[in-house]
Amino acid sequence: MKRIRIKSPIKWAGGKGQLLEQFEPFLPKKFDLYIEPFVGGGALFFHILPSNAILIDMNLDVVNFYNVVKNNLEELINDLRKHKNERNYYYMMRSLNPESLDPIQRASRFLYLNKTAYNGLWRVNKKGKFNVPFGRYKNPKICDEDNLRNVSLALKDISVIWGDFSIALDHAKSNTFVYFDPPYDPISKTSNFTSYSGTFGVEDQIRLSECFKALDKKGCLLMLSNSNTPLIRKLYVDYEIHVIKARRMINSKVTGRGEVEEIIVRNFS
Repeated sequence: MKRIRIKSPIKWAGGKGQLLEQFEPFLPKKFDLYIEPFVGGGALFFHILPSNAILIDMNLDVVNFYNVVKNNLEELINDLRKHKNERNYYYMMRSLNPESLDPIQRASRFLYLNKTAYNGLWRVNKKGKFNVPFGRYKNPKICDEDNLRNVSLALKDISVIWGDFSIALDHAKSNTFVYFDPPYDPISKTSNFTSYSGTFGVEDQIRLSECFKALDKKGCLLMLSNSNTPLIRKLYVDYEIHVIKARRMINSKVTGRGEVEEIIVRNFS
């Protein structure tokens, strides 16, 4: 699998595709199991392609999508071919209740909306309904068959689980590499990424840091991405912290977009 270049099949706010080159020096050389508790677009997973991995996310649409790509790829591809890059069709698909669809239809709707929504956002309102407007792309690649087939192959022996990040504690053992990419601690009121993935406030950041410490005691190899804020530095003061530069393209204000500092936290050198 490492000879195949696989792109994340979905667009995701805060996705790590642009940072993979900067991540390379910080990755462990060897590990027995890979766990990613906030998998989202899975850019790092598809970059390192571990043969033994557990992917976790609280977004049921994300988990369902990966499992359908893994187990029902041909049916998904057939359903994806029906979609139209048209405004009225988009809003019709957006209005559908995903719970009324079978897993293949739900995965197809998810990928279609992800590829045609404004800025590739996946955002839901307080009622849990997807509410991003039509993106008006001229020719979005809704169904990249070649890449989807490679993604399906990469997921063949991988477990994809719906649930909270703390599930990692049930599966991780010594020499497990766990990469955390949670909703970031906001650096300002207009840069709060938590609106794209549900509420993830200070209490959740604290709970995550406690999970990090518990996994550290288990002998896991840990790496975490987050904003370079006082809260995050305080929570991980006992660990190795590195500052990297990232381009942030999603913000309610244009002036809030551009290069920002992020940090990588590790418990190993």
